[in-house]
Amino acid sequence: MDAKIKSSLLDILICIKEIDDFIGENRDFFTYKSDLKTKKAVERNLEIIGEAVNRIMKLDDKFPISNAKYIVGTRNRIIHSYDNISDEIIWTIVNRELPELKNEVLKYLD
Repeated sequence: MDAKIKSSLLDILICIKEIDDFIGENRDFFTYKSDLKTKKAVERNLEIIGEAVNRIMKLDDKFPISNAKYIVGTRNRIIHSYDNISDEIIWTIVNRELPELKNEVLKYLD
């Protein structure tokens, strides 16, 4: 595997771990929604994940990351259309999409 791709995959894992740490074990939406610092930290990590996937796709456009275009699109939406991102969308991504992405990335790194 290309060293730059591996580095980006590791960045994705780090960001997922940080998001999990920020949200904590309780995973309560209303606690998340009321904590501005956590929301901003989660959004920043989603931006980094999107950028890492974008870099991987530029290096190898056939690299098998599920939903790569969606992940990059989410990054772009957070950055450029920040006023159109709802807490519910972010919460859904964190709880439904990130666990799948984490498993996929771990599989590629093994």
